[in-house]
Amino acid sequence: MRTYRVAIVGTGGIAAVHADNLARTGGRAELVAACDVDQGRLDAFAGQHGIEGRYLNLADLLAGAKPDIVHLCTPPMFHIDQAIECLEAGVHVLSEKPPALSLADFDRLEKAQAKGGAQFSCVFQHRFGDASAAAKELIGAAEFGRPLVARCDTLWYRPDSYWDLPWRGTWNAEGGGPTMGHGIHQFDLLLHLLGPWEEVTAIATRQDRATSTEDLSAALVRFENGAVATIVNSLLSPRETSEIRIDCEFATVELSHLYGYSTDNWTITAAPGHEEQVNNAWTGQPLERGSGHSAQFLAMYAALDAGRPLPAGADSARQTLELAAAIYASAFTGTPVRRGDIVPGHPFYAGMDGEGLGAEVLDATALRAARA
Repeated sequence: MRTYRVAIVGTGGIAAVHADNLARTGGRAELVAACDVDQGRLDAFAGQHGIEGRYLNLADLLAGAKPDIVHLCTPPMFHIDQAIECLEAGVHVLSEKPPALSLADFDRLEKAQAKGGAQFSCVFQHRFGDASAAAKELIGAAEFGRPLVARCDTLWYRPDSYWDLPWRGTWNAEGGGPTMGHGIHQFDLLLHLLGPWEEVTAIATRQDRATSTEDLSAALVRFENGAVATIVNSLLSPRETSEIRIDCEFATVELSHLYGYSTDNWTITAAPGHEEQVNNAWTGQPLERGSGHSAQFLAMYAALDAGRPLPAGADSARQTLELAAAIYASAFTGTPVRRGDIVPGHPFYAGMDGEGLGAEVLDATALRAARA
């Protein structure tokens, strides 16, 4: 098994999570370079993590460090252009979420991957724990039965001071509020477990926070397999939790955590009369490894070793981004949106605010609330 040369672009808070998790990959990765526009921040990060290569721009990093993989840990508005630059240079990309601020931008990846022969993957680390793999295997299988009802909640709390950073809470820098920047991890896992979504009806509103985007969204989603789910994304919730519940014919699958889970965060409840088959099916799965960035990194290296497509690659990441776009489109137009509706020429293809419609709706909602 080869050791991959890895570089990190952007040395803020999430970069430290990447560096710490790269150190847990058992020698599969060598962190050879880091890049940041702030020399002081770059030097502090590189010194802390023993990184020799230090660069102030991505082009110099690609030419000088010659990494196999670049981790994009920059603010959201930079992800897509930096990913394209890496891919065209033949370097694999692991990008923090969201992978792009619009479907139009995201669809530029296809040509870049073809040009450089490299692959794109998005950080959706919740997919990669053992319990997630077990749940994906059993949901819809004979032991658990087909999924019927689901709930997916990202109920977090962010005070007004969270938006003091000038790029936070804006459509042109983050692409949206908790739907794009927070709940996306959790509903990505829901899609991973349930498969393709079919139709969504949603609301998005600004209830209380000093942000240009929504601070709350709620959606009702029907899946191709017939399951129906609710998805709530909130930054208004003092008791923070991240939860998924899926009710199948013979078992309820529940996950309750905050930012990452172990096997202990999952609960399996059998329907009356199905206890033995459900419990045996669950305990018969490997359940040792929790979720996290290192689990995704190792899955990425295994795919590269075997010449397989990267997990959480462009196709599946696009399905998640498309659901986010559909939640906004439904919320701001007041109509249901089906998968495949948002195509070139659609107002929500080029941006999650629907060519400014989202801002208009949210401002009107805030005005009505202020008058009440």
